[in-house]
Formats: sequence, structure tokens, C-alpha cells
Amino acid sequence: VQLQAFGGGLVQAGDSLRLSCAASGLTVRSYVMGWFRQAPGKEREFVAVINRGSGTYYTDSVKGRFTISRDNAKNTVNLQMNSLEPADTAVYYCAAGTPAWSAAYSERMYYYWGQGTQVTVSS
Repeated sequence: VQLQAFGGGLVQAGDSLRLSCAASGLTVRSYVMGWFRQAPGKEREFVAVINRGSGTYYTDSVKGRFTISRDNAKNTVNLQMNSLEPADTAVYYCAAGTPAWSAAYSERMYYYWGQGTQVTVSS
């Protein structure tokens, strides 16, 4: 199983980025797929998740700005990030697992992780 996250970059505050997570060895529609991020000097935190029924959940700080989606044909999960803020600067990771929905925010519930992609937002 391999998850490859890409699409990060250096942008200015207010700009948009679209992250993608390409999966091989698993079918994204069969897993709960999550995005997490880790800022310098901080612990990794939950960002967004999409379940097998396409239900979604976001951390409060990104609600209304980020959208998680799944492309079954391409076997990818995407994170559209709009109105980016300097506080969004982090390495973003995608993950796959089968957590109960009530625990989908917990990184301990995920089996597979991508290598991360850097997002840097300048003010």
C-alpha cells in the first residue's frame, strides 16, 4: 500500500491550493480517508476526513475554507484549500483507515500514511 500526497507549495495569504493523495494497493472508496497536518514545533493535527459514504468532517479552523473530496475513478482523495492563512503552514499528510466515525479525527485510527507535502503560506 502506498499513499502519495502532492500539490503543496508556497503561496500568499488568501490564495488557494489543491492537494491530492494518490493511492495504490488500496481503494480509497473502501476506506475512511483523512488529511492531517503538522506545523513546525507542533504535534500533528486532524484537518478533514471523508468516509465511505462521502460524509465529511472538518476541524473548526478550516470549515468553510477547505473541501475534501474523493475521485473514485482516479483512486485519489483531494483537499481543496481556499483563503489560505499563514496558520495553515504545515506539512500535510493523507491517511487511510477504518475508524469509527466518532474517532475519525484520531490519527491513531489510521493504518496507512503518505509521505507529506509542504504547504507554506506567506503573509
